[in-house]
Amino acid sequence: MVGKQQSGAETRDRLIRAAGESLLAEGYAGTSARTIARAAGVNSALVFYHFGGVDPLLLAALDRASEQRMTTYREAVASARNLEELVEVATQIYRTDIAEGHITMFSELVGASIARPELREEIVKRSEPWIDFVETTLDRVIGGSALAKLLPPRDLAYAAITFYLGVNLFTHLDADRSRTEALFSLAARVAPRARLLTLRLPRRGGRDA
Repeated sequence: MVGKQQSGAETRDRLIRAAGESLLAEGYAGTSARTIARAAGVNSALVFYHFGGVDPLLLAALDRASEQRMTTYREAVASARNLEELVEVATQIYRTDIAEGHITMFSELVGASIARPELREEIVKRSEPWIDFVETTLDRVIGGSALAKLLPPRDLAYAAITFYLGVNLFTHLDADRSRTEALFSLAARVAPRARLLTLRLPRRGGRDA
């Protein structure tokens, strides 16, 4: 019994890894139970046996990648103490996501969800933790400041996720990435100029926040 459980877990793991690789290499349109199973070295029927279909398997691959990224990126932003440092970390995250294909996986599923409402609902669920993550980070860095009053961290988080998806999609059209890199360079130049806006406002009664 233990052997079968281990074999089943190993098969699931191979299918999840193969699903992520297939989505990156072939895109959503080119990914099927057959292509995934071939990459995993198993029978295509096991895609349905273990996951119930291709979309649930692709979502499992996305979940695994997101979990790994969330752990890494929480550690990366933890040391950012101001807006300039946060922009620097965000730039590194962008470069890592492009190099390792993380955002491509998410973008492929977002594109597919336009015509598949059931997939759209699942993608929305998986977006929320990232919005919360960005909001929490922004609140830590600029919370209580004039900038936070002007642009609440929750609204900025939605804007940041929207921008990030857009800029990564545009990267596919920007062969040498010069334009997208220029956007991050612009943010790096603007961040120091916004320093006064990110200072925490004193509390009422004259006490510092």
